[in-house]
Amino acid sequence: MRTTETIMPHSLQRISLRGGSGAGGGIQADGSGSLLVPQGPANVYGRAEIVNLLQKNLLRGLLISAAIHLCIVGAYYGRQLLANDDDDAPIVRVRLMKYSELGPPPSITNDNEVPAVSLDVNAAKPTIGTPVPVPDMEVSPEQTIATQQEMSQVQSPIVATGNGTGGGVAIQQDIKVDDDPAMDAFIPVEKNPVPVKQIKPDYPDIAKRAGVEGTVWVKILVDKSGKAKKAVVIKSDADIFNEPAVAAALQWVFTPAVMNSGPIAAWVAIPFRFQLMK
Repeated sequence: MRTTETIMPHSLQRISLRGGSGAGGGIQADGSGSLLVPQGPANVYGRAEIVNLLQKNLLRGLLISAAIHLCIVGAYYGRQLLANDDDDAPIVRVRLMKYSELGPPPSITNDNEVPAVSLDVNAAKPTIGTPVPVPDMEVSPEQTIATQQEMSQVQSPIVATGNGTGGGVAIQQDIKVDDDPAMDAFIPVEKNPVPVKQIKPDYPDIAKRAGVEGTVWVKILVDKSGKAKKAVVIKSDADIFNEPAVAAALQWVFTPAVMNSGPIAAWVAIPFRFQLMK
C-alpha cells in the first residue's frame, strides 16, 4: 500500500513507500525513504486573477475615456470663446484715395502761401461752331446731306504723285481679298456640305459612239451661300469626260458647311459616273 504526503504546495511532493520496493522514471528518493515527485508551475492563473485584472482595467479605461471627453469639450468651448473675442474686436475702416484726389503737399518751411488764382468773369465765349440762324429764303431746298450708303458708293480718286525721291502713292477703292481656303488645306467643320440640287453631266457623243465609260472625281469649293464657286478635276478615267463633269459640278447647290454656329467655305469631292444604258 502507498501513501502520499505533501510538504510543498507547488514544487515537490514527498511520497512514502510502505510495503513496496523499487522506483523508476523521474522519481527520486531522499535519505528518509520518501520520494520527491515534481509538480506543476508555481504561478497559477485562474478565475480569481482574471476578476482582479478586470476590475483594474475597467477603472483605468474609465479614467482614460473621461480625460479624452474632457479634452474634446474643453477644445469646443475654447474655440467658441476665441470666436467671441474676435467679434468684439474694433473694426478699422480704411479709405482708399486716388492720387488725383490728394492735395498739394504742405510746404516744408510753411512760409510760402499758395497764391489765389483769379478768374476773369468777363471772358468772351467761343464763337467757333456756334450755329447762326439763316433766313428761310437763303436755304436751298436741293441741298441735302449724303447718307452713309451714298458716301460709300463714291469712288475715291486714284492719286499718283512722285518727286523722284520716294516714288508714287496710289489709293484704290474696294480692294477685294480672296479668303478662299486652299484645296489641300485641312478645314475643320461641324457639318459637311449636303447637296440639295444635283445636275447630271452631258454624255459626249463621241464617247457614246465609241462605247467609252468612266468616272470623274471633281472637287467643288462650296462658298458660304452654298453655291459651287470652283470645280477642279482630281481623278479621271478618260479626259473626254472632264469638261462636262466640271460644267455640271458648277451648277450644283449645297447647304453650306457649318463651324462655330456659322457658315464657312469648304471643299467637297463628288464622283461623276458616265455609264451607257445597256
